Amino acid sequence: MVLHENMLAEVKRQLGEARGRGSMEVLAMVDALQRLAIDRHFRNEVKAALEEQCTMYSACGDLHEQVLRFRMLRQEGYNVPLDISRWFDIVESVACGRAPGRDDILGLASLHEASHLCTEGEDILERVGEIVCQKLNVSLSMITDHKLAKFVRDTLRNPVHKSIPRLASSNNIRDDHLLWSNYGWNSALQELALLDSSLVKFKYHEEFHQVTKWWNDLGLGKELKFARDNLLKWYMWTIVAIDNPNLSKERVELTKPISFVYIIDDIFDVYGTLDELVLFTDSIIGWSPHENLPEYMKVCFQALNNITNEISDEVYQRHGWNPLISLRKSWARLVEAFLVEARWFTNGTCPAADDYLQNAIVSSGVPVVLVHVFFLLGEGITEKNIDILDGLPGVVSSPATILRLWDDLGSASDEDQDGNDGSYVEYYKKEHPGCTDASARAHVEGLIAKEWKKLNRECLLPREFPNSFCKACLNAARMVPLMYDYNEDHSLPLLKEHMDSMLFSGQASRTS
Repeated sequence: MVLHENMLAEVKRQLGEARGRGSMEVLAMVDALQRLAIDRHFRNEVKAALEEQCTMYSACGDLHEQVLRFRMLRQEGYNVPLDISRWFDIVESVACGRAPGRDDILGLASLHEASHLCTEGEDILERVGEIVCQKLNVSLSMITDHKLAKFVRDTLRNPVHKSIPRLASSNNIRDDHLLWSNYGWNSALQELALLDSSLVKFKYHEEFHQVTKWWNDLGLGKELKFARDNLLKWYMWTIVAIDNPNLSKERVELTKPISFVYIIDDIFDVYGTLDELVLFTDSIIGWSPHENLPEYMKVCFQALNNITNEISDEVYQRHGWNPLISLRKSWARLVEAFLVEARWFTNGTCPAADDYLQNAIVSSGVPVVLVHVFFLLGEGITEKNIDILDGLPGVVSSPATILRLWDDLGSASDEDQDGNDGSYVEYYKKEHPGCTDASARAHVEGLIAKEWKKLNRECLLPREFPNSFCKACLNAARMVPLMYDYNEDHSLPLLKEHMDSMLFSGQASRTS
């Protein structure tokens, strides 16, 4: 599209000019490109700009510039050190009672954003983040600038690092963003982002049409009437995990194993008897249907077998590696974890909270999905990396843990299930008599924060897996609140907002 290409050229030119005008402006522009979800068009230019920032990491600047530089580099995987002493002195001066000015607020907001990128062993940054969060909340009542107050509220509610870039971009396109509204390149970026969003949305519509045709042709929804049929929800996982709009084929293929995770989960949690589940598990471990397997399980197994073979063939054709053994192994591990939970429930067993969690990391379905993501992306496929992947490395286990614990904190049980999965909160309270629900939940929230630190560490250089896979794992963790933050009506308002923004009107209903 000629207009799109011309706009790309113009923004590229302006990015080059910004690099010559000073570090703060180029940091602001790269931040804007990322927040508007158009940075993929300027990978080389952004990399070059950040390399320059890395060489001047210890350069002077106000708190906002210093911390913005830290965050931008950390987000891209640069393992830059903390400069917490300088930052903390400024925070203390702001926290001593004087009314914060605009520059103070921007600096504090940057620190709040940066605190979400802390890794294990950086507790001081986490603590500074907590202090800053309290200070910003107090300052809100004193901020008379409407745009500045909105920026602070958005920062507190949706820190960049834990937000879904394309969902956040839809809000940033509509808003005149505080951080870059006064720069000369602002209008060009906004125009490009608006056009780009329309082109991406059209692509998503095409993909969902392909997914719908596959699902209807498969006919599994009719055969297994007890199972969930939430095709749009399953597809939404792929939009977030594999967010490069150019990877349409990969998103369509990924929707297929995601759908089977949900279907097989329902077989174990809702419909199958324990004897049937044992046969089903043995069939998938041996990858051959047991002769006494019920018909509905045979249908599911055959469909799973076909999909696994098709994806393996696709990966081999595109990347020269046949992942069939790895994919089958990941499915076997999933159903074994499901069977452990089914036995616990049937026998009335109350497992230790840690035992439950170790099993639940696998039964979350995240590992089997991320194994498929790794092969579909096709980067960094080696015997060594496959062995590491089979061992559930932190880049996989952390998002799985975050999902399971967040789900267990949920205010509503899953849509069509009977609540037979158990819960870490429930088991933890039984292990600790006298522990209140609030204390147990606080403990779980602490575990989630710890897993985010581990995941942040996994995404820093040097790392074992390519950036594309690490980003997909990070995006999976970012998606969790949308998928499991039920309201009192047992609905998912954040997910609905994302669906509206990505696939429908583009004018998503705003939630507070």
